[in-house]
Amino acid sequence: MNERKTIALTFDDGPDPVITPQVLDLLDEYNAKASFFLIGEHITPETEHLIRREYESGHEIDHHSLTHQDMTKFTREEIAAETEETTRRIVSVIGEEPKFFRPPFIYYNELMFDTIPYPFICGVGCNDWEPDFPADERAKKMLSSAADGVMFLLHDMKWNDKTVQALKTVMPELAAQGYEFVTLTELFAIHGRKPQPRILYSNVFQDK
Repeated sequence: MNERKTIALTFDDGPDPVITPQVLDLLDEYNAKASFFLIGEHITPETEHLIRREYESGHEIDHHSLTHQDMTKFTREEIAAETEETTRRIVSVIGEEPKFFRPPFIYYNELMFDTIPYPFICGVGCNDWEPDFPADERAKKMLSSAADGVMFLLHDMKWNDKTVQALKTVMPELAAQGYEFVTLTELFAIHGRKPQPRILYSNVFQDK
């Protein structure tokens, strides 16, 4: 029986030149690993150094579409084009394909499951996509939702310094409770689970 308590911190919509370095500094402080779901259009010559820093620090680089639109309205060809171009951009920076996909707005359908070749991740949110939602309330939501195998849905996007502030409360508290912060790949491996198709994961123990 696995006795480790593990949580995956996952971040959407980056990289951002202001917020992403703050998140990375905080992860370094707690020797924590995370998974970053990149928007393909945000992978530019100006942000490549941040992606390399993420990767070289042991974090995972994952896929959050090219243009962050509602992909349930796309044709099969449009879904494939978005997916392939984002993967190409990620590979061009780190030399590896992403391991997981998060659908924009968590909108998904059977055609996306059929066309996108990565396991789908949702995650447990803390309303950090709402600019006015306070940092202390974000922290409370995370702490009340924490459990072994949980994947937290967060954002390292522009203006989102409140999530950085929330993590300054959450990370030491969860570390004191014995939690480790790991990548999604590590989370599945530690618990002896293999990501399955047609599941939108928020917890590693899901089976549907």
